[in-house]
Amino acid sequence: MPIDRMNRGPAAAVLLASLLALSGCSSTIADMGMPADAPARQKDAGGYLPVHDLPPDRADPTIKPADQAKIEQELVAARERQTQASAQAGK
Repeated sequence: MPIDRMNRGPAAAVLLASLLALSGCSSTIADMGMPADAPARQKDAGGYLPVHDLPPDRADPTIKPADQAKIEQELVAARERQTQASAQAGK
């Protein structure tokens, strides 16, 4: 049964009102599926996350300087190969 133009406004208002009413129950609905032995959720978030808390600096470098130099040389060689290949393809 199609809704004629006169009933669309009130139908949309009823739909919007029911969505707003049900959105207030979302937190209690989310907790209904929790198992009994699950830890309780924290109700208050307790503020912002610690953005400026940084981990301590490493004592040893992640990549040894010799390995880093080798990687850089490989990247330079790859760049030169790509430059040569694109120059040959452009001819």
